[in-house]
Amino acid sequence: MWVFLLMMSLLLCPAAASTARTDAKPGCQDKCGNVSVPYPFGIGEQRCAMNKHFFLNCSSGDELWFGSNFPARNISVLEGTLTASLYTAFACYDKTGSRTDNYPQSFTLGSGPFTISDTQNVFTVIGCDTYAWMTNNEFTYGAACLSLCTEDVKYLSDGNPCSGSGCCQTSINKGLKSLKYPLSSFYNYANVSDFNLCGFAFLVDKNSFKISDWPLSRKPKYGKDAYTTDIVIEWVVKNETCEQAKANRSAYACGTNANCTYPEIGQGYRCSCNVGFEGNPYLQEGCQGKLVIASSYN
Repeated sequence: MWVFLLMMSLLLCPAAASTARTDAKPGCQDKCGNVSVPYPFGIGEQRCAMNKHFFLNCSSGDELWFGSNFPARNISVLEGTLTASLYTAFACYDKTGSRTDNYPQSFTLGSGPFTISDTQNVFTVIGCDTYAWMTNNEFTYGAACLSLCTEDVKYLSDGNPCSGSGCCQTSINKGLKSLKYPLSSFYNYANVSDFNLCGFAFLVDKNSFKISDWPLSRKPKYGKDAYTTDIVIEWVVKNETCEQAKANRSAYACGTNANCTYPEIGQGYRCSCNVGFEGNPYLQEGCQGKLVIASSYN
């Protein structure tokens, strides 16, 4: 019996491969470069996205863009996240005290159903005579980070905490849609100029951050080579409750065999496949039953 089942599973493999599921809306482009674009996001045509907020652009160089200035790296339907890249802010002083900088860096996610993830991102400052602060556009939120050190900690290594000596990190509030972060120096790096003349400030996905990537001797780069960090953006499909969404079935975002769920960010709703099903819950028939092949030695 088990030989028969094994042969059947092998015969089914080519068919399964030829009918591989796509998470894009039928008839729509499902990738830009090496980045997959699942519905409710879409590229190419407006009909391919759930609405204008989820419409993405694919450049001629096969780079995916979220909004006007966010290169997108990864989209997760399961987690309701999008990974995007941001430029870092920097300020440098030479030994004569002359300053070069690109601050303040700022960005906004606009009016769509997107927020900056407070659980996955952390505000980070690198330097030995550096302080930076951040506010939102509405000026209803603010926080700061201060980093000082001496030559004893001129080399930052992985495993050491960012506790204010060469590196400082602080969390951000839930629900933020914009940030601006300037940075400055107390003594223009005069006391640490032998090994540190620049400070950096940036938001970063804490799972991708490595201290060793940010030596205190680092100098800024410009143009297409400028330093960037990845951040995590969370999304919901609509800013309403599940009860409100289900009351208007024509606008309800969850497909067949899918549930309406609430995210931890505390606003709007997402969709997830019911137990025993898998796929894209935002497509009408996106959640399919899992294929289980049993074996027997009897």
